[in-house]
Amino acid sequence: MLALLGRGLSGPARAGAAVLGKAELDTPSHLDDLSPSMLKKDYANLPIMNSVDDVVKRLLSLEMASQKEKMKVKIQQLVEKVRRSPNDNGSFEVQVAILTARIRTLEEHLQRHPKDKSNRRFMLMDLDRRRKMLGYLRRVNYGTFENTCKQLGIQYSPPQPYTRHVTKRWLVKKALCIKVYQEKQKLKAAERRKQRRERQARVRTAREQQEKQVQEKQTQEGTPV
Repeated sequence: MLALLGRGLSGPARAGAAVLGKAELDTPSHLDDLSPSMLKKDYANLPIMNSVDDVVKRLLSLEMASQKEKMKVKIQQLVEKVRRSPNDNGSFEVQVAILTARIRTLEEHLQRHPKDKSNRRFMLMDLDRRRKMLGYLRRVNYGTFENTCKQLGIQYSPPQPYTRHVTKRWLVKKALCIKVYQEKQKLKAAERRKQRRERQARVRTAREQQEKQVQEKQTQEGTPV
């Protein structure tokens, strides 16, 4: 069936498919530095792996691993470079390392599939999260920020300050908004003064009634005022 499909394709179509396959194979990946003889993450630290057969080791190595399993090993390598202690699994540096591995994987995917808008959106979201975390580290602990960027190979560029193009329409709108805000503040101040006067009047009336009741009680008892 495949042979029939291959014969059914024209010459240019077969050539285009061959060029596309070669381009995908030639695309560099950040997972290329992983040795095929390395064991998967779930089996790397098991003592029993020292006594198993070579065939079993090969089956459990990265040579037979999927992209997801290779990503686990890569993330572990990046985390080991920046973590504060062996038990550190949630610091900003560790989160930046995890996001970096995901971003590089999505970048390679988008090089092969540039029309994948869903993964492009995920990559932009991860980039934004990483930029915010690095900005926080840069403000709080510059030494940790510098070491994290150096170990992970990140070139950080601070966000540019927001500048608005001033137009006549924008100036008129701003002046109108300021005027409306000032008028609203005046109305609120007048309402507050009115409420304060009413509250003072109620307090004064309650005090007069209390004094009157005291005077009436003293009069009934025959005590001179």
